[in-house]
Amino acid sequence: MLLGLCGVALAVTPPLPPSQAPFPDFGFMAAPGQYTGTVFKLSQDYPTEAPDPTKLPAFFDKLPQTFTNDFSTWRDYMMAVRDYCFEGNLDIDWRVEKNPVRKWYHIPWQHYGTAGREGIHGLTKEAPVKPDQLAVGQGQPAPGDFYQTYAVGFFNDFGGYGIGQVWADHTNPDPGATTSPHGFPNGTVISKLLFVDVPVDQVPSLVNPTQWQGYIQQTYNNATRSVRTVSLIQMDIAIRDDRVPLGWIFGTFQYNGALNNTVSWNNLIPVGIMWGNNPTITDSTYDNPTPAETKINPNLTETAINPDTNELPPTHLGWNGRLNGPVDNPMSSCLSCHMTAEVPTLSPLSPLFQANPPPVGSEAWMRWFQNIKCGHPFDKGTKSTDYSLQLAMGIENYYLWAAPAQSGLFTKDYQTQASANGKMLLRTSAPPKRYPIIRDVVAPGHED
Repeated sequence: MLLGLCGVALAVTPPLPPSQAPFPDFGFMAAPGQYTGTVFKLSQDYPTEAPDPTKLPAFFDKLPQTFTNDFSTWRDYMMAVRDYCFEGNLDIDWRVEKNPVRKWYHIPWQHYGTAGREGIHGLTKEAPVKPDQLAVGQGQPAPGDFYQTYAVGFFNDFGGYGIGQVWADHTNPDPGATTSPHGFPNGTVISKLLFVDVPVDQVPSLVNPTQWQGYIQQTYNNATRSVRTVSLIQMDIAIRDDRVPLGWIFGTFQYNGALNNTVSWNNLIPVGIMWGNNPTITDSTYDNPTPAETKINPNLTETAINPDTNELPPTHLGWNGRLNGPVDNPMSSCLSCHMTAEVPTLSPLSPLFQANPPPVGSEAWMRWFQNIKCGHPFDKGTKSTDYSLQLAMGIENYYLWAAPAQSGLFTKDYQTQASANGKMLLRTSAPPKRYPIIRDVVAPGHED
């Protein structure tokens, strides 16, 4: 369209159709004048062509030839993955759209809902921090309330292509794009930074902290937001690799400021790595919810834990010594949580997130400690988001927001059904139970 203005013709660019309109960057932000720094920008120019499968990250060459629970065989691999995630991001404060080395991308639709993405660093609210969870003597902000965890995740170009396939139509996400035989491409790398608002003097490993500002809640249960300081506690990694039994490797790093490295990000120390859930091991001998020490289970053959007590501060790990990070549930594991990533979410992330959890180690309990291949859903009749809870949450958020405009559907009332385009979500006469994607508590209305 051309408009005449003082004799000058101006070209007016028409708005993009809704199917291509940009995704919102964040959902919560301080009022003008309360924050004057850099504002978060969603990295969303997802690749439309698959990355060259021969140009995998260089650290793929460091994958051990034999998978063993001896952590010394995994250390070089984990440090190489850490370096890959750090490269180009440290100098730009993880504003990944500016990375001069390689592209990284965010998951869309994390802005929506009460825990939605804030506008300083793109952090979303996650789990509460229970007393003594990070260190013996670590407390809580008030009786009945908790400190809290905030996080932001990044996907490399292989992962960005997978996101773009799911969200090729911004008004009609397709979780079938990450369901077998598809899934995220081989070579996908995910990095996730996790921060806590626990006072650093309550956790010895948070000395010499690496800190960000975020527009976050006052406490886990107090939804009033303000610009506050959070401290780096953990970095998670996930690597999609066809050579691995389940197709994914998960690893975790914990911050230990007592090491006092010149570059503070180098205080992120490997906790361990896992490539399976050891579904035949059902005892709880090495449970350790209060981390006065790190208890390593030598019987696990699909988890390797860093044994260096001079480097790794005491941490609780996951159920019976399976891998989990310091802000994660000590009765779960990295793979256990993430294999439930599906649309719609018909099961909670943990068997504990039910009114009547099954006995620990029972057959019903062990459903959450299967070994499920990449791209395969946790429940029948759903679509897998290939171990990405962020992707599942974003799709669920979109459906919740868009429901009144799409035949009046609500997330509690739908299930995936076959249709002309394979993507419609239709109301059923007997809708299945649908669980919210939460980290560590049962949401009201979903207790049973």
